[in-house]
Amino acid sequence: MPFGLVLIATGLPMFMATLDNLVMTNALPAIRLDLGASIEELQWFMNAFTLVFASFILMAVALGDRYGRRTVFGIGIALFTLASTAAALAADPTQLIIARAVQGLGGAAIMPLSLSLLAGAVPAHRRPLAIGVWGGMAGLAVAVGPLVGGAVVEGWNWNAIFWLNVPIGVVAVPLVLALLPNPFGERLRADVLGVVLAGLGVLGLVWGIVRGNDAGWESAEVLTGLIGGAVLLVLFVLWQRRTSAPLLPLRLFRDRSFTIANVVGLGFSFGMFGSVFILIQFLQIVQGYSPLEAGVLTMPWTLAPMFVAPLAGAIAPRVGTRLLIVSGLVLQSTALAWLALTMSADVPYVDLVGAFILAGIGMGLVFAPSSTAVLAHIVPADTAKASGTNSTIREIGIALGIAVLTAVFTGAGGELTATGYVDAAVPAVATGAAVVAATALAALLLPAGRLARRAAAPAGATGNAAPELIAS
Repeated sequence: MPFGLVLIATGLPMFMATLDNLVMTNALPAIRLDLGASIEELQWFMNAFTLVFASFILMAVALGDRYGRRTVFGIGIALFTLASTAAALAADPTQLIIARAVQGLGGAAIMPLSLSLLAGAVPAHRRPLAIGVWGGMAGLAVAVGPLVGGAVVEGWNWNAIFWLNVPIGVVAVPLVLALLPNPFGERLRADVLGVVLAGLGVLGLVWGIVRGNDAGWESAEVLTGLIGGAVLLVLFVLWQRRTSAPLLPLRLFRDRSFTIANVVGLGFSFGMFGSVFILIQFLQIVQGYSPLEAGVLTMPWTLAPMFVAPLAGAIAPRVGTRLLIVSGLVLQSTALAWLALTMSADVPYVDLVGAFILAGIGMGLVFAPSSTAVLAHIVPADTAKASGTNSTIREIGIALGIAVLTAVFTGAGGELTATGYVDAAVPAVATGAAVVAATALAALLLPAGRLARRAAAPAGATGNAAPELIAS
């Protein structure tokens, strides 16, 4: 089976799904103007994808084991492509939100199964190279996403960011069916109740936070969302302890490295990506940059992890994952605090670029080492669920971060205007800085993470490094 074609068949859909979400971020101001969307609807353009994606990752893994990974992977690509068409044709915010939710369902099947299929389709001796190239494609999508989004929106229109996915999907499905095997895993009963409890629980919490300022924090709508979401999540945990085929095996959390690494994933995603949601609109709404200019200006932030993450992954066995993760979180917190302190309507770019560089380096220091920490003591039979759990928690962090920081923004009187944005954006970004700083303190509880078992540690580091780069 041609090595290059296997990489294309597995990597192209992953690149499409990763790029799409980042392209979307930079297109938000243009979509807001064209569809007349409110800031609440802007959040749901992002969170509809993120919440559905997070809710179905582990279910997609289970369905792939039961019905064939290639089969579920192909269905995910087709669903993502059809949803992209619907998003491109959306004429109002509600239609776009629904299309984004369906995209999230397709993406949940694409992301975890892509790497699994690649690993099984190449010879063992070429697997490290294949995973490295796959991870590079993921890193490239992260790096160029805002830039591509800006170029497409400025050169055409925001609808084009979704039309780009259609030819990719049309090419990818036949390649997948022709080139990839259709392996099965352990055929356990699908934990549908677990998916429903977890998905509705997180949705309730996010809904309550998003609606809090507009509907009132003591309103029945908001209290129902917050309290109901919390109750459903408690029921989810109780169900996971009882069911014979849990969506999320709670025994994994007995491992300190796994538990704290997931706390890091939640806090890192919450603070950083919630702040990015605020900052990308600051550059366009307040400072008047075009989407393409905003993408170029944020490249020091988005490109740095491409260079730093591989270096961090290489030196992690010698210096330890804890040192790198804590250092990365401290740099990110410092960068966000810098931005909060210097943000103003007329702040020159030269005063911001240093913070962008610090944030990018910090992200790179967290990516690969936290992947290693997640799988450090996980047995091979549990690596798929452990990796899927970490991806789910990080996606939930993104959704909660966007919801909470936007609630801080609107609660401070923020408006999507050049004059009403900055004063409210400052406390929102400062909140993100505080969350990342608290996460750095929690990361001190990680084991040192130096290489102790030479046979196990590199496999864990390699096997999960790429998924950690996609979701961030």
